[in-house]
Amino acid sequence: MKNEVELAEGCRAGEDAARRELYTLYAKQMLAVCYRYTGDMDAAHDVLHDGFIRIFTHFTFRGECSLATWVTRVMVSQSIDYLRRKRRFEHLVVMEEQLPDWADEESATVEAGDSLTEEVLMELVAQLPDGCRTVFNLYVFEEKSHKEIARLLGIKEHSSTSQFHRAKCLLIQKIKEYTKRKDENRQRDR
Repeated sequence: MKNEVELAEGCRAGEDAARRELYTLYAKQMLAVCYRYTGDMDAAHDVLHDGFIRIFTHFTFRGECSLATWVTRVMVSQSIDYLRRKRRFEHLVVMEEQLPDWADEESATVEAGDSLTEEVLMELVAQLPDGCRTVFNLYVFEEKSHKEIARLLGIKEHSSTSQFHRAKCLLIQKIKEYTKRKDENRQRDR
């Protein structure tokens, strides 16, 4: 395996071997990133494909961060562009529906969530509505502030905080339902 600098230089020069190596190194991880944003495996594959085409045709990596971080940023950007094109969060507004306040149960649910596999947790995140899922991913995984998210998505900062709160509530509800089903299945199998 080449070091990061050699790999970047090879990709910038259009070397097929370097491109193949970059794809092999990051495709699986980036597919998970794309899926986390799109919530649909077919769409995630499309976004991954488009993301690597973008990387290989406009290789703008300058070494200001790790290559993995840069590739992730490209895939996140590509995922958001995909959602925009599909108008999946065009009308993202502050949700007025009343969601239960899970504050009292949040710590117990977090403990239950700790026992979930990463695959199950990502599947539950993928089931969130598009706007909630996008804001949740940007805030939690990309560590963007609500102000940055609002600017990135073209929404109000309050809409970002509202969508994040809604995402947390829905995720807690999904974790509770999942663990309840799992417990019921265990009881039934005894």
